[in-house]
Amino acid sequence: MEYRTLGRTGLSVSCVGLGAEWLEGKSADAVRAVIDSALDCGMNYIDVFMPEPAVRSNIGAALHGRREKMLIQGHIGTVFEDGQYKRTRDLAQTKASFEDMLSRLQTEYVDVGMIHYVDSAEDYAAVFETDIIEYAKSLKAEGKIRFLGLSSHNPETALRAVQTGLIDVLMFSINPAYDFEDSAADIYTQMEFSGLKADGVHRPDSARRELYGYCEAEGVGIVVMKALAGGRLLDASQSPFGTALTVPQCIHYSLTRPGVTSVLVGCSSSSEVETAAAYCSASDAERDYSSVFAGNPQIQTAGNCLYCGHCKPCSAHIDIPAVFKLLDLALAAEETPETVAGHYASLEYNADDCIECRMCEPNCPFGVKIAERMSRARRIFG
Repeated sequence: MEYRTLGRTGLSVSCVGLGAEWLEGKSADAVRAVIDSALDCGMNYIDVFMPEPAVRSNIGAALHGRREKMLIQGHIGTVFEDGQYKRTRDLAQTKASFEDMLSRLQTEYVDVGMIHYVDSAEDYAAVFETDIIEYAKSLKAEGKIRFLGLSSHNPETALRAVQTGLIDVLMFSINPAYDFEDSAADIYTQMEFSGLKADGVHRPDSARRELYGYCEAEGVGIVVMKALAGGRLLDASQSPFGTALTVPQCIHYSLTRPGVTSVLVGCSSSSEVETAAAYCSASDAERDYSSVFAGNPQIQTAGNCLYCGHCKPCSAHIDIPAVFKLLDLALAAEETPETVAGHYASLEYNADDCIECRMCEPNCPFGVKIAERMSRARRIFG
């Protein structure tokens, strides 16, 4: 397993984590088996948004005696009502459900308290202009949550939230298809891949790129949901690319976005956990997602680095995607953020080491002029 630092929280998090949604309706033994497998594979991060009592209790029982081995991301604003999940902004309901979660998980705190599902301007107001945000802040002050997070599927609303400075962790829906959706598309439209199914040329959504870049620059750690689009990207008949992607390709795409620390994969069995964790032993070729874009004439990526790593290896040992990711972050800002400059300075090899051999350029499926961009990085980062 590979581990990354979750933004400014300083938490060391497995690059592949466990989404617990599919554990609902499972027996206590089945839940324990999945969590056993996750821990055995090195996963140390679990997302628990479900308010259903039994699944909370089963997860708590499975973690009993080894709570310290798993970082828990628990949601603020989900309730179980009339036998089903419901999102709420009612303060009394929110408090009762959160306390119930702590009790059933057999813990005095969760590591990340995740304000649940904030997508629209109305959602934003219902959280940040009410007592809900004050309650979330009080949970952090009391030590019932260590860090404050927010989950969203909308890049504009998510950016507005992280710009408050209150959000330490963002849970966001990222995959190769959703990044081409219009920023105004709701999650149901995204799930239908409406953006890529429309006629015309498709380009990556600029609002999403801005969001990821802001989080990287400001130390807001991103954890990813829906990396596989509910499994639809793995099925050629449902994939908007006309071809099936693999689990390693989907995970690697998300992990190569700026700001991303971990991809949370929903698993209902030990075998699914092992399949997700196998990303860490996958080869560069198995992780490479570039063919998905390069083979689609409707997708406009020419000249743009998508951080796929197809340019590797570099004869000067430069991590080209890492340099270009930081270059793009610097170019997106009026002044290079200190955090971006710091990350660049920490690279073992950088643009100064480029010998302009251009051996990498024929490997790039998007026609990026790598030597020119390296020269630009030298000028910007000095």
